[in-house]
Formats: sequence, structure tokens, C-alpha cells
Amino acid sequence: AEPKLDGLAISLMYESGRLIRAVTRGDGQRGENVSHSVRTIRSIPLTLSGDHAGVLEVRGEVFFPVEAFDAWNQRALDEGGKLFANPRNAAAGSIRLLDPLITAQRPLAFFAYSIGFTEGYSLPETHFDVMSWLKDCGMPVCPENARVDDLAGCLSYYESLAERRAGLAYDIDGVVFKVDSLAQQNQLGFVSRAPRWAIARKFPAQEELTRVNAIDIQVGRTGALTPVARLEPVQVGGVTVTNATLHNQDEIERKDVRVGDSVIVRRAGDVIPEVVSVVLERRPANTETFLMPDHCPVCNSAAVRSDDQAVLRCSGGLICAAQQKEAIKHFASRKAMDIDGLGDRLVNQMIDNSLISSVADLYALTMDQIESLDRMGEKSAANLHAAIDVSRGGSMARLLFALGIREVGETTARSLAEHFGSMQSLTDAEPDELEAIDDIGPIVAGHVHEFFSDDRNLVLIGRLRQLGIEKPFIVVEQAGSTPGELPLSGQTYVLTGKLTQFTRDQASERLLALGAKVSGSVSRKTSAVIAGEAAGSKRTKAESLGVPIWSEDDLASLLSDSEAK
Repeated sequence: AEPKLDGLAISLMYESGRLIRAVTRGDGQRGENVSHSVRTIRSIPLTLSGDHAGVLEVRGEVFFPVEAFDAWNQRALDEGGKLFANPRNAAAGSIRLLDPLITAQRPLAFFAYSIGFTEGYSLPETHFDVMSWLKDCGMPVCPENARVDDLAGCLSYYESLAERRAGLAYDIDGVVFKVDSLAQQNQLGFVSRAPRWAIARKFPAQEELTRVNAIDIQVGRTGALTPVARLEPVQVGGVTVTNATLHNQDEIERKDVRVGDSVIVRRAGDVIPEVVSVVLERRPANTETFLMPDHCPVCNSAAVRSDDQAVLRCSGGLICAAQQKEAIKHFASRKAMDIDGLGDRLVNQMIDNSLISSVADLYALTMDQIESLDRMGEKSAANLHAAIDVSRGGSMARLLFALGIREVGETTARSLAEHFGSMQSLTDAEPDELEAIDDIGPIVAGHVHEFFSDDRNLVLIGRLRQLGIEKPFIVVEQAGSTPGELPLSGQTYVLTGKLTQFTRDQASERLLALGAKVSGSVSRKTSAVIAGEAAGSKRTKAESLGVPIWSEDDLASLLSDSEAK
């Protein structure tokens, strides 16, 4: 049992006991290199104590101690400087500074909470003992960590820490319970990026009183009309809250929220602001019940509601400017087509200036058009134009996620890409074929089938292909007419360690395009483990199970031979 620290997750890489690199967690696969800032944190050892001859990844949290945070803000106030909103943001912002001299002035601290991959180490068999070993190596570890025996022990630890939360030297927002045995952790593995061997229990959200100044309607990427309460600014858990979602008409009616009401607000999970309840005794006279509009406030199309859903949606589709903007922002986002530099401001400008009206239009933009945007110089325009061009090489999984199909997230998009192998095969699929895929039920299958049955979407996909996005379509042409005929169908590979000839994403996408599955854990069904530099526990497990271990050259040969078929 451990406190759930409220800071910035960091991975520290040590070779032969010396710190060589520090990165943020990022999206779980790629993070930011922040070694220059992390090296200035006094509690992080640049060299580990004891004898070290291998590679060790230490994971933990950088945080701003509460007392130091208060002192820092007081000094900034006295000097007329800018105040930090809360310790969490202060820690994250400090680590991402480009100038390590500024970071060094800020009293950041660090606690380790786990290890990642290792090579050349014989470690203890339990998580608790590994943390004790790290402490002996000079690594700071939270003193509140404890072993508990059963559910009653978990509850007792949680209640005790909740009582002492305000007096701790650092911010926490709950407790994390972890299976202690590392062997059992390995056996349990992960689902998506979340470990099956750990679970968090958060503390109750902090609540404050404020006033509803207005209720506006926001139109989302899928056309959902969401009522948002505009609030009198209030501090909730160290963050200034000015807006809170009211979700839908049913929620507004249930809580009876009206403009002018005094309301209790909280940050759900200490993150998303929401209205908890109305203080009726403070309600002014002559307030009016709020009703959702029957037309979209952006394009004036009819607002419709399915019989089985609470959400009201704009029926305008891509003729709605709000949906266009949100769809394009999502399409360009990091986990989708990853168009570096295309942020909200530029998307808004492009649509407002009639340069684009759909995601396909991005690939027809000229340098002159990009340079015509406000505050866009020649170099910035060239960088954005190049980023758009690079995104043409996106995989089928990325494109499926980028298209914004309802209920299709990263994991579902990857499952669809693995199963069907090409966009054409997926387009032709019937609902029962979609439901045959693990983790896809009738609702998701219905959304996918509906998307690919819409002629407007098919025209959009066809235009994307014409404008140079080829990967999602090329597999069937090269390998045959069905996913089962792909060269690597039925094979499963695991990537571990550092690859030098291509990134993990590139290797995964090429394997997936050839019909293989790429797994994050090793089992007897694994076809081979591709071990790069500093491969750790996955290589060890492959050796114990007799799973073939391949070099990066072996992988390159496999890809080259399979793609030639």
C-alpha cells in the first residue's frame, strides 16, 4: 500500500549505476526527454550507491513539497511575480522548462514507486523489498509505504492516511494497492496500459460553493450538445474552476440547475469540475428552468436524441463548423495522425478562413496557404507542411482512431486493424463479423458499421487515399483478398529493449500491417521476442519459456521478406 502522489511521473534510466536519461511518461510509449531538468533535483542520485554493472529503470514521481510550494508562492507574491496554481502544476511546469538553471532554483523532490525493465540485476522477489533495496541504493522512497495482509488491512491503511493527509509534506490524492509478488505481477500483466496488479482508491473530491452565471451549449466532435455551467471563479483543490459540465438534459433536470443558483462544485477524481448539487435555500426569485435547445447553436441543424441515449446531438454532421473543428483537431492529435504543430488556434484559423472544411483538405494545403495564416512565418509554415506530409505514412490503426468513429478508441482501432488487415476489408464487414473480435460488442459494432455505411465517410476516406495516405489500403493489394492470407497472420511478437533501426511504433505498425499481433507480454503462444539494447524482464521470461529471441536484424529481415510477398 502506497500514497498516490500528485506530481509528474518520471522514468530514470541508470547504466552501471550512473543516471543517463530521464523521460516523462508521455502516452505510455513515448515521453519527453527531461534529463537536463531532472539532474538538478537534489534528491535524485546521479550515481547509485553500491556495485552496479547492469541497466536499471526506476519509475517515480517528481513533486513540489507543500511547505516549499507555499514559501515559493509567498515570495512570488511579495515580489509581484506569477503565482503557481497548485503543487502538481508547479512540478510539471518546472520539469519541462528548457533552462535547467531555473529548474534548479525550485525545491523539487522525488519518490521512487516501481522499477521498469532491468538487465544484469538479481532483484528481490517482492515489490516492497525492491523498494527497500532502492532505498539502500540511495534512491528516495516514500516513508508511508507499507505491507498490508488483506482487505481489512487495505481499508485501515486508507482511512489512516486519509486522516493524516493534510499534515503530510506532499500532496496525495488517494492510495495505490499493489500485488507484492513480482512473479504474480508478471503473470497478471497489463490491460491496454493499465496494470492488472495495481488499483488506486482516491480520496473524496474537495467541494466548494460558487454561483452559476450562465449555462452555455458546447458542440463536440461527434455532435453531442453538452450544457456547461459558467461559474463565478472558485478555488477547488488548488485549481481555479470557472466551468463545469452539466452532461445532458436529464442531469440538469435531476439536479435542477438554473442560472443564478448557488451550487456545490467539485473536481471529479480531482480532475474534471462538476456540479454536485444546488443550494436551494439560496435560490434567487424568478429563476427559470433551463431547457436544452432543439437546434444546434452553431449551424442551426435539428438537435436529435436517440431513444436509448440521454445525449442530444446536432444532425448537421460535417456541415457543422463546430464538429468540423473538433474532428480536425482530433485527427491531428498526437495519438491519431500526429501532425506536429497543428494546434487548436491554427485549425480554427484554417476553417474560419475557408482553407479547409474536412480532414482531407489538410493534405491539399499549399505552403502559400499556410503562410497566409496569422503569426505564421516561412519556417513555421515549412515545418507544418512537412509534418502534414509525414503523417501520410500513418498506419491503419492510427487512421481508424483519427477518423473519430464513435466508441472507437486506440485499443479498439488497433484490434480492428489487426483483424481486418486493410481498410477495404473493414469497409465490407458486416456487424456479426465485427462482433467476432474480442472486446467489440454490438454497440461498438453498430457504430463502426454505420460509419462505413455512410457514403459521405466513404468519399472522405477515398479522398484521403488519393491525397497520399496509402498504408491502410495497400495490404490487401499486396497480400491477397482476405486478412487470413496476410504473411504474418496468426503470429504474435513482443518488442523489448531499445531499437535502433526504427522506433517501437514503426516496428509495431509494420508487423500489424502484415497480419501479426504485437503484444506487451510474453507467453508460450508468443512467436518470438525481438530484443533490442538493454532488454530486460521480457527477454528473461522468453528464455524461461523457450520462446525464440530475435535480434533487430532478424526483425528487419522478417519485415523485408514478408513485405516482398
